[in-house]
Amino acid sequence: MKKKVVLIQDNEDILEIMDKVLEDEGFDVTSSLNTEPIEEISEIDPDVVVVDEHIQGDKKGTEVIEDLKTDPDTEELPAVLTSTSMDLPKKASQCKADDYIQKPFDLDHMVDVVRKNADGSVTDTMDS
Repeated sequence: MKKKVVLIQDNEDILEIMDKVLEDEGFDVTSSLNTEPIEEISEIDPDVVVVDEHIQGDKKGTEVIEDLKTDPDTEELPAVLTSTSMDLPKKASQCKADDYIQKPFDLDHMVDVVRKNADGSVTDTMDS
C-alpha cells in the first residue's frame, strides 16, 4: 500500500517537482499551494505532512505544524517543515516538527526525509 503524503508548498514549480518525484518514488501525494488539505486531514489520513514555512494564506507553515502537533487527533502525524531560512532547524524545533528540509535541497535527500518520516522511523535529526 502506498504511503500518503500531504505536500504544501509556496512555489508552484517546486510543488510540481516534489509531487512528481514523490509519485515516481511510489508515494500517494496530495499537493497544494494552500492549507486546504489540512482541513481534510482526517479524510486524507496521510503518513506524513510536508509544509513550507511561507505558504499562502493566513498561517505560516510553522503555525500549521504547531496546530497539528497540539491536536490529539494529529499529534502523532509526522510533520516536515521546508524553508530557505537559515534558522530552519530552530523554527522546526520550536513548532515541534519531526524533521525539516532546507531549500534548495537535493531531490534524493528530500525523498529520504519524506520516506523516513512516512515509515515512522523518525530519529531526532534536529540535535545533530
